[in-house]
Amino acid sequence: MEYRCRVGVPGGQVTEETVVANSEAHVRHDLEQRGLCVLAIRPVGWTGRLTGPVGRPRRRVPAREFLMFNQELATLLKAGMPLVQSLDILRGRIEHPTFRSALDDIHSRVRSGSALSDAFSAHEELLAGPYIASLLAGEKSGTLDSVLRRFVSYMKVIGEVRRKTLSALVYPAVLIGLSLVVIGIVVLKVVPEFASFYDSFDATLPAATRAIVSVSTMLREHVFLIVAVAAVVGAASWQWLRRPEQRERADRLVLRLPWVGSTVRRFSTSQAARTLSTLLGGGLPLVSAIEIASRSTSNRFLARELAAVGVRVREGESFASALASRGVFPPVAVKMAEVGEATGALQDMLGSLADFYDEEIETDLGRFIALVEPALLIVMGLVIAGLLLALYMPLFGLTSVIGGPAS
Repeated sequence: MEYRCRVGVPGGQVTEETVVANSEAHVRHDLEQRGLCVLAIRPVGWTGRLTGPVGRPRRRVPAREFLMFNQELATLLKAGMPLVQSLDILRGRIEHPTFRSALDDIHSRVRSGSALSDAFSAHEELLAGPYIASLLAGEKSGTLDSVLRRFVSYMKVIGEVRRKTLSALVYPAVLIGLSLVVIGIVVLKVVPEFASFYDSFDATLPAATRAIVSVSTMLREHVFLIVAVAAVVGAASWQWLRRPEQRERADRLVLRLPWVGSTVRRFSTSQAARTLSTLLGGGLPLVSAIEIASRSTSNRFLARELAAVGVRVREGESFASALASRGVFPPVAVKMAEVGEATGALQDMLGSLADFYDEEIETDLGRFIALVEPALLIVMGLVIAGLLLALYMPLFGLTSVIGGPAS
């Protein structure tokens, strides 16, 4: 059977290779005999990536529970509690069944002599991208508790940025949703009543009213077909985006959108910079940190570009020069990386870069919401007012229609 393996070499770099063997145990034994640190072993599925067996869904531990676990583990280790005993204490306090089951296995592996990073590698699909690399760096440097605290800080900041972003978008989404519901009720329920009323009079309706009545009739007669087509298109789009090359193409198109593209670019750059800062602070070499950060970056196009940067850095080029050569990263990021390399404070500069972009994103989102809320209210008000006006316009001429025969 074919296995895809992620291993750490003695120099600190993380690489992937494919091995053919009868079982996972044989693969692990062979790699360890070669002096490699095994980070992950997975059967090669249809995608050829480290995604686990074919058809098995990717599960994730709830971020809050994972955060609490690492906070408590770092505290216990700092207090001098042995690792095995710390895991034994914490696994009994976990409520999430998947995570609790994984911790039972991790505790068993560590008690049998495995390193903590190796034990967690067996459950890589549950974890955040840079977590296992952080554990490996902490084990090598002998500062596992410090690395865990640094990773907890990383998770808190990333989670806070995402929370603020989603919170800022909630109100516009609710406003748009309610407006569409109102428009739907008018078109599907109110318009047919007015149409029936006007049919009882021998009068020519205005063009706007006829158009609204025609749209309402079409929607009511083909509602199931429209829903089915929308469902098929949505499912096809979802499957299309699940393909790595198409997801990368879509992410590249997003970066070209006005305002949205620049915001996404800054968010992804901030995410990559913070991941790099965290991994470098844990003692991981720059090339390995870049490789892991590229896998943890949400925008797949920028992730591929960052991976290309890692290749050039491995070949001897400076980090700032490699960033600039790609032409897709913000100039501020390139300049701060250059200063960080020149002063020997790359980790601190990357952390400052992430903080800078996080503040910019929060400010821009605040401005966006301040502008979009009244704009949405005005646009939706005009749309609903236009619908109602088109429906009531024929009433202004009904007096002459009704009064004509009486005279």
